[in-house]
Amino acid sequence: MKTLSEVVQHYPASGIRKMFKLAAQYEDVISLTVGEPVFDTPAFIKDAAKKAMDENKTHYVGNAGILSLRKAIAEKYSKQLNAPHTEDHVMIAFGGMEAILLSLVCVVNPGDEVLIPDPGYPNYAGQIRLLGGIPVPVPVYEKNHFCIQAEDIEAAITEKTKAMILNSPSNPLGAVIPYEGMKKIAEVVERHDLFVVSDEVYEALVYDNACHHSLAEFDRIRENILIVNSFSKTYAMTGWRIGYVVGDPRIISNMPKLQEGIASCLPEFIQAAAAEAIEKGDADISEMRAQYITNRDLVLEELASIPGITCHTIAGTFYAFVNIKAFGKSSQAFAEDLIHHARVLTVPGSAFGAMGEGYLRLVFAGSENMLREAFRRIRTYIESLDSI
Repeated sequence: MKTLSEVVQHYPASGIRKMFKLAAQYEDVISLTVGEPVFDTPAFIKDAAKKAMDENKTHYVGNAGILSLRKAIAEKYSKQLNAPHTEDHVMIAFGGMEAILLSLVCVVNPGDEVLIPDPGYPNYAGQIRLLGGIPVPVPVYEKNHFCIQAEDIEAAITEKTKAMILNSPSNPLGAVIPYEGMKKIAEVVERHDLFVVSDEVYEALVYDNACHHSLAEFDRIRENILIVNSFSKTYAMTGWRIGYVVGDPRIISNMPKLQEGIASCLPEFIQAAAAEAIEKGDADISEMRAQYITNRDLVLEELASIPGITCHTIAGTFYAFVNIKAFGKSSQAFAEDLIHHARVLTVPGSAFGAMGEGYLRLVFAGSENMLREAFRRIRTYIESLDSI
């Protein structure tokens, strides 16, 4: 057999999946790893999909997505950004992941540098490399409440920098970039004429006094911004695999031909259900957000009672990025110890980049009882250690 492609040989394996394999040898492991809502998809969304199937909406549709859904998304962003949007600003994709890929394909050439947050979502780097681009990590520091800083972005820019991926609210950090921080980033983007893929899939999950802001709010750079969003987290639709891109029609108009060569189109009945979610889902979003706030508060309370572990304020998402540096172990070793000795599955911070070393990511999207038991196990294990 001839050698496989360079892409597949060097594409990074998921650190989360690696932990799953370690946990598979035990039967009673509690998982705090997968970023998936504990909620089932609301009944009215499932009913909309069933109705669409009963109406035989099971055939091919346009590559860009059905008109009713694209119009619903355009209306949402017309209000949200206080700027007119039409269906031509919207591309429907197979989840947020394909939405990111379509965006990158439109703006990245081989050899282009693309800035990414570190710590950040691991698939950013993989997709950039898939296109022959060069991912360039921008350090994100706990001292800045895990909000990426404009000056750190600018320091990473070279003559080869073409684009940036920005993520707020942040996976894995649980941080939300405030307006003033976003304004400074917008100034850097304008100064260097960067394209930005703005991953905003957690936009609805912000807490307390935090507010979600998008770079697309700044009209001077709006044409350079591709907003990526998804129905997975907001509406508990992870398995439905539907997301979208919102951006300038001059960029968006190129995406349907890409989709034709990748997957053709999304099932119409799923798109019909997504349109229903946008129209009627506000009450469900509020209910889910309220539960995540309860879970967030529980997590912070539990962590405060465990010696050696600290956690910054969690302003959004359902992730806690906890500091374990006091134990003097690598994040991978500490996460493995928690599997073997506490039967709790977490993700080492190093899976999210070099700046994640010394941290763990914990997901608090599960039930309160499950979370309490997980932290009881973690506390028992840590208290059994000789020293911290």
